[in-house]
Amino acid sequence: MNPPERRADEAGPPEVDEAATREAFFEAFGGVRGMVETTVPGLVFVLSYTINRSINVSAVAALSLSAVLLVARLARRDTAKHAFGGIFGVGFGALFAMMSGDAKNFYLPGMLYTLGLGVAYVVTSLAGVPLLGVVLGPVFKENLSWRTRNPGRKAAYTKASYVWGAILLGKSAITFPIYFWGDATQLGWLRVALGIPPFLLAVYLTWIILVKAPAPIDVIAEWEERERAKEAAKKRAKEAAEEAGQKAARGAAAAEAGPPDGEKDRLGSRTSD
Repeated sequence: MNPPERRADEAGPPEVDEAATREAFFEAFGGVRGMVETTVPGLVFVLSYTINRSINVSAVAALSLSAVLLVARLARRDTAKHAFGGIFGVGFGALFAMMSGDAKNFYLPGMLYTLGLGVAYVVTSLAGVPLLGVVLGPVFKENLSWRTRNPGRKAAYTKASYVWGAILLGKSAITFPIYFWGDATQLGWLRVALGIPPFLLAVYLTWIILVKAPAPIDVIAEWEERERAKEAAKKRAKEAAEEAGQKAARGAAAAEAGPPDGEKDRLGSRTSD
């Protein structure tokens, strides 16, 4: 059994796995700040709309806050992908609401995204390529190695993807009836209430599942090791070639110089005899 297989079959120390899992979640899902950036603009919209009943004012307020959060990210030179995602989502929601004249449509893009993502988690799990593994694989530096080399980890990603799918589809089952038969303020406050808690639940359950799974195979480290081995082999081959060349040169020089003087005298005396 080679070393990568041992790493896949033997789980590492719990402290290491736990730290790696937490780091992966924060990088992949944006952490606390990412949750704030995706939740607060919706809170501002529903709060403003509850007070003044103006779609335009509420949409502009939410969009302005998203822009401020994005600028703050850029100013701190932090990863801005979640802030960009937030501002695009708020922008589409604001556009839908203002064009339709219905405040509920502010939440429609996010609701459709949640529904589509929930379906994607379930479908990819059924297809044997769980979406969570695709998302977290590069973060753990294992890429897609879990598909063929780490079956225990693939099973964990599949189980965790089903968890995410169930939670997101559950959110959709709650929010879409309110969208069709409730009013904008009910939908807005419900979306705020169903923002962070289900996300935290999904992250917690995923963490529980993954820390019990086999450790990830660091394919980046394996690739670097192979590259170092190749460079070492090339260096050895070059040194061997240089040494062989030097030996050949010394042999040619010796042949060109002829035998030593003592050997010449012995050869001369034998000729005289």
